[in-house]
This record gives sequence, C-alpha cells and structure tokens, in this order.
Amino acid sequence: MFRYVMLCLLFLGISCQQPKKAEEPRPNILLIFTDDHAKNAMSLYHDELIVTPNLDRIGLEGITFNRAYVTNSICAPSRAVILTGKYSHLNGLRDNRDVFDGTQWTFPKVLLENDYETALIGKWHLKSLPTGFTHYDILIGQGDYYNPRMIRNGDTLDHVGYTTDLITDFSLEYLQNRDDSKPFCLMYQHKAPHRNWMPNTKDLDLFSDDLPLPATFYDDYSNRSAAASEQDMRISDMYLSTDMKLLPGSYRTETGTGGNKNFQSRDFTRLHNKLTDEQRKAWDAHYDPINQFFKEANLKGDELLEWKYQRYMKDYLRCVHAVDENVGRLLAYLETEGLLDNTLVVYSSDQGFYLGEHGWYDKRFMYEESFSTPMVMRYPTLIKPGTVSNDLVMNIDLPSTFLDVAGVSIPANLQGKSLKPLFASNDLEWRDAIYYHYYEYPHGWHNVKKHEGVRTDRYKLIHFYDDIDAWELFDLEKDPNELKSVYEDPEYGSIKKNLEQKLEQLKKELKVPKR
Repeated sequence: MFRYVMLCLLFLGISCQQPKKAEEPRPNILLIFTDDHAKNAMSLYHDELIVTPNLDRIGLEGITFNRAYVTNSICAPSRAVILTGKYSHLNGLRDNRDVFDGTQWTFPKVLLENDYETALIGKWHLKSLPTGFTHYDILIGQGDYYNPRMIRNGDTLDHVGYTTDLITDFSLEYLQNRDDSKPFCLMYQHKAPHRNWMPNTKDLDLFSDDLPLPATFYDDYSNRSAAASEQDMRISDMYLSTDMKLLPGSYRTETGTGGNKNFQSRDFTRLHNKLTDEQRKAWDAHYDPINQFFKEANLKGDELLEWKYQRYMKDYLRCVHAVDENVGRLLAYLETEGLLDNTLVVYSSDQGFYLGEHGWYDKRFMYEESFSTPMVMRYPTLIKPGTVSNDLVMNIDLPSTFLDVAGVSIPANLQGKSLKPLFASNDLEWRDAIYYHYYEYPHGWHNVKKHEGVRTDRYKLIHFYDDIDAWELFDLEKDPNELKSVYEDPEYGSIKKNLEQKLEQLKKELKVPKR
C-alpha cells in the first residue's frame, strides 16, 4: 500500500522527501586589528596598567589564546602573513621595504569568490593597493593620528578628526550600507597604538599617576649575546621631538637616536601644525605645562630616562584606551542590529611591544614581549564563554581559521592551521613547536640583528646571524624574563641538541631557503 501511495504521489509530481531544515546562515567575520599592542596593555592578560573592557569582552565571551605568537615581529610582514597564510620567505614580504604582491592568493579573494562581501578599513601599510576587497578605505603609509589622508576605493580624501574615531566611523558606515544579503568579512584595522602615540584630546588627562617600572627596566644585557646590547631601541634614546612631543624651545638639541642614528629626527612641529585650531588649543593646554617643566628641570641620567618612560607610556595607554572605546562602539552596533552572535569576532595585533621591559620600546626580537601578541575570539555558535587555550598558536593560523569557519576549503599549501578545533577542546594533539624569522637588518630601524628560532612549551632557541653568529637558549619556566641564556650550559646539552634538530626540521617543512 505504501509503495502504491508513493508511486501515485510521484506520478502527480508531489515530492515525498522530508522538508529540508533551513540552512544555518554563514557567519560574518570581523578582524579587529591594531599595531604594536602589547599583551601587558590589555587587562584580560595583565591588569596593572589599563582596563580594556571592550577588548576583554571578546575573550570573556569567547576564547582567550594565552600563547599567541607572530612569525616575524614587524608591521608589514605580519600583515602579509595574515593575508596569505604563508611565511615571509614565501609571500615575498620580509621587511617594511618590500611591496606586497597583490596578485598572489589571499583569504579575502577566496571569501569574495564564495559570495562574501569583503572590506578593509584603516591601516594597510603594504605599499601596493589592496586587492580582493569589495570596499577599502585605507591610511596612506603609517597615517597620522589626526586629520588623516586616506584612499577610498582609489580616491584620495582628506578628513578632519581623530583617526581612531574616523576608522570606526567609516567601518560603521560600511556596515550600514553593505549588501546585507551576503555575509561580510571586515578587516577593521587601527593605526594605534603605533609610534608616536598621539592621544585623543578628550583622553589627555587619563593616567595622571606615575606608572610602575617593569622589573627588567634597568636590564644590563649581560648573560646574553651581543645582539641584546647592540640594538637601538632603548627608551633612553627616544627622540625628544616626535616621541616626547617637545617643540623647539623646550629642548636645546635632539639627544635621541630614535632608532636610527643616520636619520634626521622628524620635528614634532609638522604634526603640531597639522592640528586644527580647536585640537591644538586642547593639546597645548595639556602639554605646555609638561614641556615647560622639562625646559626648566634640566633632567639627566635616570631622572631623564624615567621621565621619558612615563611620558611615552601614558600616551601609549591613552591611545589603547581610544581603541578599546571604539571597539565598544562597533560591538554595540553589531549587537543592536542582531549581527553579533553570527559574527566571528577576532581581536589581535600585528605583534607585541616593549613597554619598558629591558629598558626598551618597539618590537622585532623573538623575546616574549614582542614575539607574543594578544588574540581573542568570540563566536557563540562554536565557542563557549570563558574558554582558554594554552596551545601554541600564531597569526599565520588566521586565514585557515576564517576559511574553516566560513565553510570554505583550506588550500593545502597554507602554512597555518585552523584554530576551529581548539574552540571546543584543549585535549587535541596540537603543534609542539613554532618557528620565527626576522629579516630587517642592517637597513631600517633599531639595529636588531637578523635572527630565527624555535619555541616549544618550555624552551626557546634563537640564532642571530649575518654580521654575527650567536646562539641563545632560554628555559622559560625558570627564566620567564629571558635574562640568562643557557646555551653554553652543559646541563642543557641534550635540550640544545633537540631544539637545533627541531629548528632544522621546521625549516625543511616550511621550505625556508638556505642562506
């Protein structure tokens, strides 16, 4: 009888199949990205300097990666890695001199081919124009903190306002006007808190009390190779002009190398003159008394060093505060529009940064403060609130993760791994080591030697090369501040040998060319 009924239904053209369940909508992807944001300046990781409730929210309502690292701790190469899923030696962008080849494979191009809208708003810093985006609105080069010039889909436009606010304004404008029949992938990328740390005028009174000095602030660089002492990134050598924002008349002569003794310091006057009358009035009301104090105090030695530290750090943290505030604006919009819970929200930075540790600012080294980066994600469909991962993950894993969550095939030649499996389990068999390589020497800034290395759960092996041949080995359990290399210690002989073998194995797997 059942067969007879089925045949009749088929004859009448009536389907006998069970009705299909409505397909889950494909997730949106929001990558929130900053430049030079240290983990110690995000309160989810470290709560002694600043409170960042909106950035913290992403991790608290999702997953916090405690051990996220970069492949190459410098701005443009890090961005190229995130676009391509390949190390610097394969994507062609080893240092900030290189121009990104926009004809190569990138994850936004693949999402675009799979009916996503793709947008990039904010800092780009790759010299060529973006490809693979439905819409872009980018700063030119590093961009300025105030009244920036930007390129929107090929047209150059001048704007008035604070850049962190403007990047958010333009991102909200894009979201409001996008094709809402498609999922979106928005790369929302801030200049802040990159050097020279110009805060929003409304935030100038934040952090009025002196900040604590890091435990390693007066590091003397003993017990390590010459590379640690021969850098040019000490806070003591910051520019009095662009870094400390002193105008002519507040100091006699420029005493800082600024990271490049062969480069003539940029006078802060240009940036000061770029402010509108209203902006300059608020700026001068705050900084004129500070500049007058400096002019009269005749600071020297440790007093001058610590004055520089306080000024640098307070401006840096004020810039971070503005980012956190603006991330809150964007999250609030997504929540109001009912988009937040179907959006993979990712926050990270192109690398970490030194906040006075070892007496330094900047990045580049494979030491933890600049090698590591904040990384948090929120997507309640796959991630339970409060999830924490202690696995070794990297920025190179982001493209594979985005494609995986979007349901798009991951090309076999990508060198990262999708982090999606870590959303639900900490018991997976994951990678046991990660590889790092920094190239920008002797050209460029800060005199950090070329080096490569491997990090495992407990140990780190670094090889400095080019005009130096020096090795460092750190036991991160016993020496988390990396103050003493044990490379020559016979007790670590077998560990050293294993790490050297692991380094060669990773280089072979990753197709690192021989020097």
